[in-house]
Amino acid sequence: MLSLRRRLVLMHLMVSVTAISATAAAGWWQLSRSVRGQLDSALLALADTEVGMLADTRGAAVRVHEAPAGSAPLSLTRLDRLVQIVDGQGRVLARSANLGDQQLPVPPRWLEQLAAGETVFETLPDAREEPLRVVSVPALVDGRRYAVQVAGSLDDADHILQSAAILFAAMATALLALVGWAGARLSRKTMVAIENIVDQARKIGDTSLDSRLPHPGDDDEIGHLADTLNAMLDRIEQAFEAQRRFTADASHELRSPLSRLRTEIEITLRRPRSNEEYITVLRSCLAEVGGLTMLVEELLMLARLDAGQQLAQVELASLQALAGEAVQRLSAPAAERRIRILLRDELSEPVQADRAPVSLVLRNLLENALKFSPADGHITVRLQRGEQGVTLSVEDQGAGIAEHELPFLFERFFRGSGARAGEVDGVGLGLALSQAIMQAYGGKITAENATTGGARFTLHLP
Repeated sequence: MLSLRRRLVLMHLMVSVTAISATAAAGWWQLSRSVRGQLDSALLALADTEVGMLADTRGAAVRVHEAPAGSAPLSLTRLDRLVQIVDGQGRVLARSANLGDQQLPVPPRWLEQLAAGETVFETLPDAREEPLRVVSVPALVDGRRYAVQVAGSLDDADHILQSAAILFAAMATALLALVGWAGARLSRKTMVAIENIVDQARKIGDTSLDSRLPHPGDDDEIGHLADTLNAMLDRIEQAFEAQRRFTADASHELRSPLSRLRTEIEITLRRPRSNEEYITVLRSCLAEVGGLTMLVEELLMLARLDAGQQLAQVELASLQALAGEAVQRLSAPAAERRIRILLRDELSEPVQADRAPVSLVLRNLLENALKFSPADGHITVRLQRGEQGVTLSVEDQGAGIAEHELPFLFERFFRGSGARAGEVDGVGLGLALSQAIMQAYGGKITAENATTGGARFTLHLP
């Protein structure tokens, strides 16, 4: 199996050979037509001259009009030209001196064409020592048919064409060699760049994703390919790094409750205990299991979102009704902490939204607001019409968000300084999950500090 480089070189050479050969053949054919055409024109002009002189004989003897030797200057139009005049039956009436006792052939086929008034051009390759080109022109003088024949040697024309053929062949060979060399050099440069990219790509694995493919240095297709592949490696490296962080954080978050659960069970089993103590331990274990179950469900949901799977069938509902349901659902736990949840509907008309994602995201935002809101405060849920769609904002009266933490709020397992200090429960997946859900449905969530000092999370619906 030939390599790609050799196939390209061979194809390039085949196309070049075909194109150059066709061009050389067409040039030689055109030159041949031109040279032979010039000879035919010269023979025809001399024959027409003789026909004109033949018409002026007025009963005199038919003869070829050529000056006696030495009595006139040399005539280039008659040099090496053989002239012969025949009658309608092909009998020779006169001929030039350079024919001697020989004559030009007049086959019956020519006589028929001449009788029909046609001018006959023929090539005689074996008539004399040199190939001849003969033109026969019919003439009608005083009711009698004549024909003037003029022949010229093809030797010079053939020599010109042979020299041209040698020249064309030499030029074609030189051009083919140059084109072949240039094609081989260009293909070698291209293939070397591709081979360098392939060799480096083979060396890149999951432990060396920071390596990049070599750039050929030119702003061409190979350079664009290297840039594109390097950009793809950047995205793959970021995805792998995110996956490593996600796995490490998930393992840590799973290990902590499992360790607490195991420790509590082991301590309980060290000695017999009363029913009340067992019930207390079981309730504590049940709470840990509930937290683990929620964590696993959130991880599974994030995995499905990362895989591009649709979470549920679209079920439209009124956005105002969904906000009211979420507020009503969390009114009881908010009342226990003396926190009011206020709903401000500033929409002029009902808006339809997908029930499942909006309900889940709104619940997460309200639960976060409850965790960070002080007692005797309030949370405001506001529905508004924005420039690019409908917005739903949740604003609390807590301490707000540190400016350096704002860019990381929606990263998985990120917990703010207050959450890390143990002031609130959670594993840092709620906001990441909510953002992933909204992006899957064409929306997004933004976070900022409100002018009142608390945090404001805004849900942008498309």
